[in-house]
Amino acid sequence: MKAMSLREQAVKGVFWSIIQKWGREALSFVTFVILSRLLAPEAFGLVALATAFTVLGELFLDQGFGAALVQRADLEQEHLNTAFWIALLAGTLLTVGGVAGSGLVADFFGEPRLAPVLQWLALNFVLGALSSTQIAILQRNMAFKSLAARSLVATAIGGVVGVTMAFLGFGVWSLVVQNLANGVAGVIVLWQASDWRPRFAFSKRHYQDLFGFGLSIMGNDILRVLARRADDFLIGYFLGPTLLGYYTVGYRLLLVTMRVVTGITNAVAFPAFARLQKNPERILRAFYKVTQYTSLLAFPIFFGLAALAPELVPALFGETWTPSIPVMQVLALIGILQSVLFFNGSVIKAAGKPAWQLWIMLLNTMCSVLGFLLAVRWGIVAVAASFVIVGYLLAPVSYLAVRRLIQVDFGTYLSQFAPPLVASLLMVAVMIGLKYGLSGHAINLYLQLVLYLLGGGLTYLLVIVVTARPLSRQMLELASLVLPRRKRENTLP
Repeated sequence: MKAMSLREQAVKGVFWSIIQKWGREALSFVTFVILSRLLAPEAFGLVALATAFTVLGELFLDQGFGAALVQRADLEQEHLNTAFWIALLAGTLLTVGGVAGSGLVADFFGEPRLAPVLQWLALNFVLGALSSTQIAILQRNMAFKSLAARSLVATAIGGVVGVTMAFLGFGVWSLVVQNLANGVAGVIVLWQASDWRPRFAFSKRHYQDLFGFGLSIMGNDILRVLARRADDFLIGYFLGPTLLGYYTVGYRLLLVTMRVVTGITNAVAFPAFARLQKNPERILRAFYKVTQYTSLLAFPIFFGLAALAPELVPALFGETWTPSIPVMQVLALIGILQSVLFFNGSVIKAAGKPAWQLWIMLLNTMCSVLGFLLAVRWGIVAVAASFVIVGYLLAPVSYLAVRRLIQVDFGTYLSQFAPPLVASLLMVAVMIGLKYGLSGHAINLYLQLVLYLLGGGLTYLLVIVVTARPLSRQMLELASLVLPRRKRENTLP
């Protein structure tokens, strides 16, 4: 059997990432919609506040070793064993620390109900430690089919458990147990999918090999989570769990969309860029393509979210969540930006410059936290607006870093976004026109959404096909690479 080229591996990786990301997010989102109609905003706010702590703690599990395992050109068994046992030790210590410190955190926020939630969610540290090295191995081997299976099964089991408990009246504990069930199922499926097993061995030399690269990655991830979760901390502290619940729902669609749109290709982009790290010209071509392909999907989705938020929120979550509408509309603007900047970090890491990314994220975190502190007194919409403003002001910094590494041409870089941008703006114009035309008619909300999506979606596709035919042909060619080899040979000229 002929070995697949890196291009074919990458395209198939994107395909299985689509199955993983879209399938997982679809299951997760359906579960979230059901739970939003069964639980109060306060329950989501409590879990969001607790999760802000656990997500930060999880970054210390593998200390950036997962990315280091993917990036290394020469990987030895001692690297894997060392990474696994370090992660397990860190996970155990974090679980103990999370249980012991939960009371102090609850007292700080003046929310005694937070303590038991934190104690149980601290178990995720051990579950994460059992998964991190296995995930890195599968990512390095571009075994995204196995990762997709693990993700889908875990999300489905967690969703069933959470919804069942919510129906039985367990309140906030429905969300807590859903989270834990997801983690346990993920570990079981992951270890069945991977044939690697750790040995009782630790190497100081191999630890140092990984630590040099992983330290910058871990520092960058810590700053990224601080920038992302600082708004949760401040809203929870100053405005309370109920408003945090509204903010969380407004942010939810943005996060789902970001994971679906950028997570698909970025999961493949980093290992693919890493293999090309000694060939900057090939990285540059791949960078242009992956950012343009992502913009084709991201631009219409985020513009569409901003335009349809007044209909989407009540249709999906119910009238209770209407305060989340302006939050979603504002945050959609940062989604547009992040979708095209997302791959800058992959290029920087693949080029072996994680320290650059660390300094960029440090600047971003400092400015974001300052913006949140200034905005929180005016409410959750102001917090969302500060996030957007800081993001656009700092966007040139990461672009200049990537340009220094792979000589990106600014004109070429910007021009590739013109077709999806123009098509998306025309799509929004059609949606607004349909809203205006149907405003005086008593039409069911869900039927309205279908009409808006059909009218806007067809407009977008038509504009792309007419104005960017070469790009349309490229997408069809890439789609053909997903087909099994024998089937392609029988169907393609």
